[in-house]
Amino acid sequence: MIKVDKLNNINEDDIRNILKVWESSVRATHDFLSEEDILSLTPNVVEGADYVNDLLCVRNDKGIIKAFMGVHNNKIEMLFISDECRGVGIGKKLIEYAIKVLNVNYVDVNEQNLQAVGFYKHMGFEVFERSDVDEQGNPFPILHMKLN
Repeated sequence: MIKVDKLNNINEDDIRNILKVWESSVRATHDFLSEEDILSLTPNVVEGADYVNDLLCVRNDKGIIKAFMGVHNNKIEMLFISDECRGVGIGKKLIEYAIKVLNVNYVDVNEQNLQAVGFYKHMGFEVFERSDVDEQGNPFPILHMKLN
């Protein structure tokens, strides 16, 4: 059973686990990023975790975070699943929770991350706009998607 938890008081172990999940997920799905890109984006993960209204996670039976999602207002700002946990329904569970409980309607996704684009389309999101660069001004096109 997949249980979604809210992270209210993030401790150092949680941050370390979140960064491990992020790196594992990015290395598995963001093959358009260089090693330099990954290293330069890492601090943004911690900033993003502090920024969002709601930070949710899924832990394994030992209490270690294996997936996390950040939601700000009605938009998914980040969703990452550890590579070894992909494909078992964790992402779907997090998205369903976000839609039903947090009234999420929007998500931005890297256009080059074809797996994520397909996943969000499968979950009912449609592209309504495209940006040539990401929020940091990097040349990674972003698809702005809205729940259909």
